[in-house]
Amino acid sequence: MSKSPDRLVILTGAGISAESGLPTFRGADGLWEGHRVEDVASPVAFARDPELVHRFYNLRRAALRTVEPNAAHLALARLEAAWRGSFLLVTQNVDDLHDRAGSRRLLHMHGELIRARCKACRHGWEWRDDLSPDSICPSCGKSGRVRPDIVWFGEEPLHLGEIFDALSRASLFIAIGTSGHVYPAAGFVDVARGAGARAIEINLADTAASAAFDERRTGPATDLVPALVEELLAAQSVG
Repeated sequence: MSKSPDRLVILTGAGISAESGLPTFRGADGLWEGHRVEDVASPVAFARDPELVHRFYNLRRAALRTVEPNAAHLALARLEAAWRGSFLLVTQNVDDLHDRAGSRRLLHMHGELIRARCKACRHGWEWRDDLSPDSICPSCGKSGRVRPDIVWFGEEPLHLGEIFDALSRASLFIAIGTSGHVYPAAGFVDVARGAGARAIEINLADTAASAAFDERRTGPATDLVPALVEELLAAQSVG
């Protein structure tokens, strides 16, 4: 990379955390224990069967405790610490692996697995243990209204104003481990390129959005992300 960009926006998806061994809980048929994911990850599902929804997220929370940030997470944290321009890392992932790696200029657009939220008073708080229909909100004291602080199907992602503002000013956009199917994130590359940014995709294979990128790098994020970070920091040092 001959010239260093100064306004950097990075999007990460499930692929980066899969390389830490984080299970997706989806079977080969796309189902989780015979249920569509929408049936365990939507407001309607929670109203119909909160015990099932809590069990789904309790398993995911327990699995998160068994994994660690990988080389890609750590490289992005190093890039943030050394970057002299504007920097924003946006993740579609609800895990805390970026946080544990040291990322701070970070937005979780789909919520966080280690947080809970009360439907009654809207209070949110960090929570790393199991939840159940009997869980009590520490703010209003009500039970039966506590849910994972996750953006479910049919709900609007978080921080969109801040994300689109950063994309509109980006000079480089990088997408790592994303499928290119889930909107609005799948359209971020078009917003960034419309603002004049160069766009790089890193994934194990081409995605539904690959044609929109200027450059595609195919392979494991744990190999390709540290290499790209070295390129960016080297360009910055001479830019």
